Amino acid sequence: MEEQVKAALNNIRPTLQADGGDVEFVSIADDGTVSVKLTGRCGHCPMSQVTLKMVIENYLKKEIPQVSAVVGV
Repeated sequence: MEEQVKAALNNIRPTLQADGGDVEFVSIADDGTVSVKLTGRCGHCPMSQVTLKMVIENYLKKEIPQVSAVVGV
């Protein structure tokens, strides 16, 4: 599943990079919780939690049903 998550994050990455940010895969827990790190502008943006939940988490859950949540580290 890790490779699926990394591939899905690569699909999201250009959108984040267009705004000066990026996302890095950190880990995935046995319960399906994916940990990521937002970097660049996304790491310091006041809207980063919205990006994390509404963009990244929604996309990963849609593409990979085993993903239960996405958290930032």
